[in-house]
Amino acid sequence: MSLKTGSSVSVYGRLRARLAAGVAGTAWALCGLLAAPAACAQTGDETILEANDAFRKKDKDRLAAARAAAMAGRHPLATWVEYWDLTQRLADAAQPEIDAFYARWKDTYVEDRLRNDWLLELGRRRDWANFAVDFPRFRMNDDREVTCYALLTEHLAGKGVAAPARAAWFAQTFDDDGCALLARTLVDAKVFGSADIWRKARLAIDAKRAPVARQAAALIGESTVAPVQALVDNPARFLARHSARDSRAHAELAALALMRMAGNDPGVAAVALTDRWERALPRDLASWAWASVAKQSAMRLLPEAPDHYRRAAMLAGRSSGDVEWPESTLDWKVRAALRADNGRGQWQQVVQGINAMDAAAQRDPAWVYWKARGLQALADDSQDADGMRAQARELLASIAGPLDFYGALAAESLGRPLTLPPRPQPLTPEERRAAAEHPGLTRALQLIGLGLRSEGVREWNYSLRGLGERELLAAAQLACDREVWDRCINTSERTRHEIDIEQRFPMPFRTDLITRAREAGLDPAYVYGLIRQESRFITDARSHVGASGLMQVMPATARWTARKIGLDYTPGRINDRDTNLRIGTGYLKIVLDTFEGSQPMAAAAYNAGPNRPRRWREGPWLEPAAWAENIPFTETRDYVKKVLANASIYAALLNDEPPALVPRLGRMIGPRAADAPEPESAKDVP
Repeated sequence: MSLKTGSSVSVYGRLRARLAAGVAGTAWALCGLLAAPAACAQTGDETILEANDAFRKKDKDRLAAARAAAMAGRHPLATWVEYWDLTQRLADAAQPEIDAFYARWKDTYVEDRLRNDWLLELGRRRDWANFAVDFPRFRMNDDREVTCYALLTEHLAGKGVAAPARAAWFAQTFDDDGCALLARTLVDAKVFGSADIWRKARLAIDAKRAPVARQAAALIGESTVAPVQALVDNPARFLARHSARDSRAHAELAALALMRMAGNDPGVAAVALTDRWERALPRDLASWAWASVAKQSAMRLLPEAPDHYRRAAMLAGRSSGDVEWPESTLDWKVRAALRADNGRGQWQQVVQGINAMDAAAQRDPAWVYWKARGLQALADDSQDADGMRAQARELLASIAGPLDFYGALAAESLGRPLTLPPRPQPLTPEERRAAAEHPGLTRALQLIGLGLRSEGVREWNYSLRGLGERELLAAAQLACDREVWDRCINTSERTRHEIDIEQRFPMPFRTDLITRAREAGLDPAYVYGLIRQESRFITDARSHVGASGLMQVMPATARWTARKIGLDYTPGRINDRDTNLRIGTGYLKIVLDTFEGSQPMAAAAYNAGPNRPRRWREGPWLEPAAWAENIPFTETRDYVKKVLANASIYAALLNDEPPALVPRLGRMIGPRAADAPEPESAKDVP
């Protein structure tokens, strides 16, 4: 809860304590600390933990000693120890040592992981000869900075890279060396022009990435960096001292300042545009500024957002008016249109906004669904009503299914009963054995068992590359059997045709969970759906903000809820499974009552805190799906949709009935009636 992302499970402290007590040499002693029999420690596991501790503390001498011990003992995780050791020394390494590492650990995750690190080092060294040799062997190829370096080597080799280089640079999110060098080189070669640079700066300001904007400004000239910093620091003061009429560059700076102002307060930026800057700027830049005001207004759920979008479109000089805007601006154009006209929606704007997105975005089930709804709404006033309705049905049919939020809504809109997919044929002993003997999966489970979850997850995911559906099911079942529930679920979700629904939606701790849910007055399926999203059933999961346990309870919330429900509680019990369930279900019941039984609003409150959904409900009355789509926080928006979709499937599994999502959405969401008292339990919810 409380906007946490990610989780990490650590048995490291407990394992270290046992080792210190002198039981490290006995495998049976370690097995009791680990998640599953196959992950039980081998002699030498203490060396792996020692190596990881030295790596985190940047203790090169300790790490070198641990590496020697792990290699001498032929420990299966010696791959990681050598990787940690070499990455500590990467700045001083030479290609022969790297090549020897590649050969020693061929086709493993750490080989490719080191290749990623080494390619970045070669880029920083400007060693393009070795980079060009090594890059084609990079299997993951998922590092944007490496991509920028690779495009640079192609340019230096005389190849045309303008389009992919522009796309990679525009997608850059941090002021890294690789993409900056690529851009500088292509500017010097006159492949990129000033229009590209200013667009990059606008994208950076729109994304609130000031360092990237400054980096782009330096490509215009060092004299441009100071004005960009000034407009970032205080856009109002910058505009008060600035004129846009001297040159295009001055107009670009003014547009950046207006966009920065919009990010701080879209209302103030709207006034500045209306009073002066819309007339002072070229139409294309005025359009960008108004689009930024519109997006920021939409994210604040302000009713004037659709009008700002129309103004931006008019200045762009075309009906859609937004083909040059960032994708997030188009996303919020659609969301604002769903709220418009007092909740009735401006469906022409919905359809136009979706049509202006790129092809990949238009395939997103959310936009497929809302475009279909828009076509249905517009059909009555169209000369081609039948054709529009047929197109809408075709769009809905293309995503209909029970496994996700918009797929279920689409199926129910078409009047189709939701049915769970049939279970695949049981795994054969040979398929199970192949998964159990897979070296990468084995290493991953060992790492997770030792509390090195981040490393284990990366090793696991890399090992899934290229596996067929039956192999994925076998790998998922291996994780299920070992009760590594996050790998079980995430791996099972990769199949597209052979779907094991009970594998994807497991029900650990069934008796205890159902008991605690019913004691709290909650639907067990709703609780299961929430836990699946919160922790993936990892009992000692801990998020980076401190939320703990199955139900990811924050410490302050745990104390407050324990007092409310009369539970004897101490902080050390937060990861105790039963205590965590009691507190989590108690808190969920409080927020559910706070929001009159609305499951979407309660899920939002569980994730983001109850004060935010109280604000988000103000404004027009909306159907729950439109309200959920307009949640301003990406994490919470996705969370609410996934919890409800999960719950509908768990209800089907628990009750042996067809899934049903729409009933869980409940009634329209809007402001609390003036005469409706605030529930007592909501007044002091943290």
